Amino acid sequence: MAYRRTAFAPHEWYHCYTRTIDKSRPFEDSTHTNRFLESLYLANDAAPMPRIPALREKYSHEDMFALPRGQEIVAIGAYCVMPTHYHLLLQPLTDSGITDFMHKLGTSFTRSYNAQNNRVGNLFIKPFRSKHIDDDNYLRTVTQYIHLNPIELFESKWKQGIVTSYEAAERCLISYQSSSLLEFEGRQRPESAILNREAVDFLNHTRIDLKDILKDMAEYYAFLELDL
Repeated sequence: MAYRRTAFAPHEWYHCYTRTIDKSRPFEDSTHTNRFLESLYLANDAAPMPRIPALREKYSHEDMFALPRGQEIVAIGAYCVMPTHYHLLLQPLTDSGITDFMHKLGTSFTRSYNAQNNRVGNLFIKPFRSKHIDDDNYLRTVTQYIHLNPIELFESKWKQGIVTSYEAAERCLISYQSSSLLEFEGRQRPESAILNREAVDFLNHTRIDLKDILKDMAEYYAFLELDL
């Protein structure tokens, strides 16, 4: 059994992330990505996790984000889903909010993915990794880092601060559908229900220029404990 070293403090923010065990790429398939986004929304509830395949027989992808929930257990400030991994910005709203949420999220998606792909066992590395965010400037920097991840799909050295075209990088980010950056840019869509509105308003108050944030990426990335 994998044990967690981090104790999650109430009202504090954490950058949580993990990747697939064998670096398989489930999120290159939009069907799996959509199911994961649905799980992000539905797992954020103190009630037991519903069976998403059963819900999908009744509801469209868009309608899933209008389903009623009870008490939210985390505030989700930002997210990005990449082909092999995902990043989440989370704040616990209950004593074990982050741990419960991540367990429900991983279990629900893995069960669904395994059933569709005739596989068994864990899909993601356990335990998930987390970094405590201890001040507001750091919080906004990490939010930008999460949203910048899709750049690596065509700029392999961005984490060292090397980008050949900032304009192309920004176009890539704005067109990427599996990230909460779209909400930070003012777009409303069904997936907007995943996010905590107050958190987005706070995080979006001060934006950091793309060129400036790239200068800090190599240093931050060196602190992550997982090869993403």
